[in-house]
Amino acid sequence: MPATRDLLETPAPSTESVVTVQGERFRRYLSAERIQERVTEMGRTITRDYAPTTPILVSVLNGAFMYTADLMRAIDTNCEIDFIKLSSYGAEKVSSGEVHELKSVDADLEDRDVLIVEDIVDTGLSMEFMKDRLQQHNPASLRVTTLLHKPTATEPDLTLDYVGFRIPDLFVIGYGLDYG
Repeated sequence: MPATRDLLETPAPSTESVVTVQGERFRRYLSAERIQERVTEMGRTITRDYAPTTPILVSVLNGAFMYTADLMRAIDTNCEIDFIKLSSYGAEKVSSGEVHELKSVDADLEDRDVLIVEDIVDTGLSMEFMKDRLQQHNPASLRVTTLLHKPTATEPDLTLDYVGFRIPDLFVIGYGLDYG
């Protein structure tokens, strides 16, 4: 199984990195350069783990679309893509405790190597739901990559195969992540 690296980044101290979105102020936590560097590293690892097969990447809409696009460019083996869309967030930008599937995958996943591509894993509730749902399609293998992981907020038995950055339990935005 691929190893994950604990990469904690410190917020940028500059006031130029502060942005206001819907009346809330956010400070840059990760630079675009650091994200691209890490995505490239992960792409190399995923290439090594999957080549010469053709995995199918199941991207979680809408938040993971940018990560998925960058990751696909960094993977040096053929891959296919499909999408799934879930909802688990209430009005307060925290998990509602219930997961609803808004769009299911279209591809036939049976006997395929499947890699779920997620932007951020916090409670892990959506990820467990998705893994259970996709496992019903009888894939040859089912792995998970997430750009961001909040380990202090996640159920301890959740397996994540490729993790970009482990971050504190903060509300984060940018890089296509869903906002509330």
